[in-house]
Amino acid sequence: MLWFFFCVLVLILGYAIYGKIIEKIFVINPKRQTPAYQVNDGVDYMPMSKTKIWLIQLLNIAGTGPIFGPILGALYGPVAMLWIVVGCIFAGAVHDYFCGMLSIRHGGATMPYLAGKFLGRPVKVFINVLALVLLLLVGVVFVASPAQLMGTITMDIMGASQGALQLGDAEAVHKAVEAGGLTVWGMDKATVVSVWTAIIFAYYILATLLPIDKIIGRIYPLFGALLLFMSVGMVYGLVSAHFSAVDPIEFFRTIDADGQGLTLDKFTQNFQVKGDVPIWPLLFLTISCGALSGFHATQTPLMARCAENEKEGRFIFYGAMIAEGIIALVWCMVGLAFYENPQALQDAIAAGSPSKVVYDSSLHFLGFVGGIFAVLGVVVLPITSGDTAFRAARLQLAEIFKIDQRSLPKRLLIAVPLFVLGYFVSTIDFSVLWRYFTWANQMTAMVMLWTAAAYLYRYHKFHWVASIPAWFITTVCATYLYYNKIGFGLDYQLSVYLGFATTVVCVVLFFALVKRSNEADPESLVDSLAK
Repeated sequence: MLWFFFCVLVLILGYAIYGKIIEKIFVINPKRQTPAYQVNDGVDYMPMSKTKIWLIQLLNIAGTGPIFGPILGALYGPVAMLWIVVGCIFAGAVHDYFCGMLSIRHGGATMPYLAGKFLGRPVKVFINVLALVLLLLVGVVFVASPAQLMGTITMDIMGASQGALQLGDAEAVHKAVEAGGLTVWGMDKATVVSVWTAIIFAYYILATLLPIDKIIGRIYPLFGALLLFMSVGMVYGLVSAHFSAVDPIEFFRTIDADGQGLTLDKFTQNFQVKGDVPIWPLLFLTISCGALSGFHATQTPLMARCAENEKEGRFIFYGAMIAEGIIALVWCMVGLAFYENPQALQDAIAAGSPSKVVYDSSLHFLGFVGGIFAVLGVVVLPITSGDTAFRAARLQLAEIFKIDQRSLPKRLLIAVPLFVLGYFVSTIDFSVLWRYFTWANQMTAMVMLWTAAAYLYRYHKFHWVASIPAWFITTVCATYLYYNKIGFGLDYQLSVYLGFATTVVCVVLFFALVKRSNEADPESLVDSLAK
């Protein structure tokens, strides 16, 4: 248990110390007018308080990734928590901060615009396609997972009434529903899930089209309250279970069966290759949003367009990522502690995806009523990322085709084809979508980190804070592409060598092609449009 709180403390210290270092390297200008005031179109650009922006930023970036990813990552053991902590401080938060601040400096520009400016037009074309694919995949994926959880909640609540069961008896209620025979208004569970899918999709359409302060700015505080309850509630449940006199949960028991405690030898056993799912590179793609995620680069400019002052950047962008890392640690601990061994966790995931782990553990730790609220706190994460995924896709397409978004008809011009395409993509098998989403997500993060490194290198700043994480994730993505079946399907050892070789080539090209400049400040998107 102490290991968990130690990791949380390190994340907080990372924000206070390393976050300040990153801010000094970037060099903020509190007197510079932000896009919220430069543009202020009443739809996507408008000033908002930093507390509200931080909350929206957290809900935007924290989909199912910091929950499902760490649960899957727990199969590798406690070493998964190292990636969450180290990745969050030195890669993920750095990635989000530079994406947000560079967007502010360039008139609220999207990440493809920034990549094109600092890495060249070919990269801009590539990342435009990749980011749009990623946003579409996110929007579709983040319809399915909350719909499944909401369907389960609906069936359990209604099933309790029909089965004359007590709501406090969580396991009895859930087993009765899972056994079948219970319906809600004549609908079985699959139909109920379909209804929730339609409801969530309808909400996404509204959130994509309406001004950002009409829905997102108003209901996100409620969603934030549910998120807070989920996070605090699960920590309370874990601590209470650990000190229970009846059936105490022993953390890390998955590698501590002999009762000798967590030793260094046992800890490093987690680095060993595990069949066809080796820790390198798969762990670093499995746990993405809790440590490093390219999806954040598509969301962060949304809030960069609402920030009132550059001095708020560290709190909004770096701070939201640290908070997401803490959420990831909570669910990694659930994966490590709730089941007797890794096989039991694997069986639960196979039976109902990580959502089954979320549901079963929440009800176990907090009872039926408390568990339902905790699950609702989980549900809001993918919903509040899916809505802004489609919104970001609309804005990116508007930037590509130079379509003004102040009027509703012009927003519909982009949104309608986008949602029609999203519907057809949703018919593809979920497991296939998830594999491509995982790789596209970290590839986008890789490009954003190279973009940040290029900006720092060009303007004679300490670029290593972005360069080193960029090299690391480049190796991860390249190795995954060479090794995985969705890529080339090569031998594992050969894939590792080729992954490192690809990174070396990228580093050489980076220093050869990225030119240095003596300009004090890069040209902003607003300035260039004015010309």
